[in-house]
Amino acid sequence: MSNVNGFVNEDPWRIFRIMAEFVDSFETMSTVGTAVTIFGSARTPPRDPYYKACAALARKLAKNGLAVITGGGPGIMEAANRGAAEAKGKSVGLNIELPFEQQGNRFANIPIDFHYFFSRKVCFVKYSAAFIFMPGGFGTLDEFFEVLTLVQTERVSRVPLILFGSSYWNGLLKWMKTVVEKNSLISPGDLDLATVTDDIDETVSIILDYLRQVGPPKTVGRAFA
Repeated sequence: MSNVNGFVNEDPWRIFRIMAEFVDSFETMSTVGTAVTIFGSARTPPRDPYYKACAALARKLAKNGLAVITGGGPGIMEAANRGAAEAKGKSVGLNIELPFEQQGNRFANIPIDFHYFFSRKVCFVKYSAAFIFMPGGFGTLDEFFEVLTLVQTERVSRVPLILFGSSYWNGLLKWMKTVVEKNSLISPGDLDLATVTDDIDETVSIILDYLRQVGPPKTVGRAFA
């Protein structure tokens, strides 16, 4: 009986909070324009080469008229927001409330706060024309596999999925090739959905070439349209 009472007293109101997050975020994100999401560790310090590369990459994306979306926190997210802001571009931070580690960075000039991970993830997918995955921990890996699954199952368009940092990503891809694919748990060619690179110019070129082919998408995430 207590579980039933808990639903009656709490869950309907929780639904309104979820709805409010979607309404507020959709309203803001619909004005951002063509955007690229950059994922990566919250723990990467400014002195790290990946922090510097990410800032330079985001700066170049912004100079090409693309908004940059991150999770809004420190580390790689800060680097991406910083690079976009320094280039006078749209620097979006989808910040999540966490008991540790995550605090909004000051470089996101379009900050949006979330309580729920799933509503935040919808915004990443719905409003991104490409995804860049810098080195990161559980959160980054979760985001990579979730977006990869959506592309592989054709729930979203085949947008560029770029794994930046070959020394970080190659070990994972080798395991997926020699264990997961070898045991027929994924199909041959599934790993080709992602591109590994260490080159900023190549990353930007892949994204711009894709956009020239398809045109600026109104909404990438068809599953959430």
